[in-house]
Amino acid sequence: MGADSGPAAPTAVPWRKVLYERQPFPDNYVDRRFLEELRRNIRVRRYRYWSVVCETTLIAQQVSCVALFLTVWLYMERGELAPSAVLWLGLGFALVGYALYEFLGGPGVRERTRLDDLQSASIFLAFTFGFSPVLKTLTESVSTDTVYAMSAMMLLAHLVSFPYAQPSPPGSLSLNAALFSSVCLASRLPGALHTFTMLCCALLVFALWPCLLQRLRESAQWSFPCATLLVCVFGVGGLGSLWPEAAVLLSLALLVLVFFSPFLLMQLQRHKDNIHGPWDEAEIREDLSRFLN
Repeated sequence: MGADSGPAAPTAVPWRKVLYERQPFPDNYVDRRFLEELRRNIRVRRYRYWSVVCETTLIAQQVSCVALFLTVWLYMERGELAPSAVLWLGLGFALVGYALYEFLGGPGVRERTRLDDLQSASIFLAFTFGFSPVLKTLTESVSTDTVYAMSAMMLLAHLVSFPYAQPSPPGSLSLNAALFSSVCLASRLPGALHTFTMLCCALLVFALWPCLLQRLRESAQWSFPCATLLVCVFGVGGLGSLWPEAAVLLSLALLVLVFFSPFLLMQLQRHKDNIHGPWDEAEIREDLSRFLN
């Protein structure tokens, strides 16, 4: 593309940036004013390091939630943890979490009453307990290696598809992937009560906890980092009680995710170079509402 050069670029007639008009210039000709409208990085968001670190803690705590869930399953699979103890502990956490969720909600108008919440919880527990023997034998014809591989893929899909920007309510894809993984893992436990316990744990960890965490994030901003840090500590500690090497790897992964990844983002942002100019796609700003009527 030429610019004010060559024998075919006369100077007597000024060049105009118009399309449907014959001019004594080649089709690929532009003058020096063409690049005067060049703009760089006009819509680039400038991030701050500690703000990005605060946002990545949500991803770190979700990874730690998966580690906690796997820790409970490993203890139950080894027979070192009774399902009744897990149920009572989960019930206590559920009641405390529900009370905290209601307290942080304030006196605003609720879309659901407490009776509706109690009915939903009762229906879920009744159906899950009734279908636990069926879920226990659901994957008997599938090899254990295949079940473990499917569980790992579903947990990875849960982490990838989780709505980190708005975790309440949890996304349907991420929640279904986590529940499918819990069903696969629960089918390798000794009894139907173990299956029921694992499904209840999956509901608490992957469905109810994100809702409470979002409420903490909105209503009590100071408590959000403390809650995420506590979950990460429990995740690493629980995994370390069974497999110290895995706990070390998880700790390194969390440190890289929380501190190194934002630093790398800030470094790469310096090299961002978006150009905007008259060659961009045209934007129609005319009011076309009269055609829609």
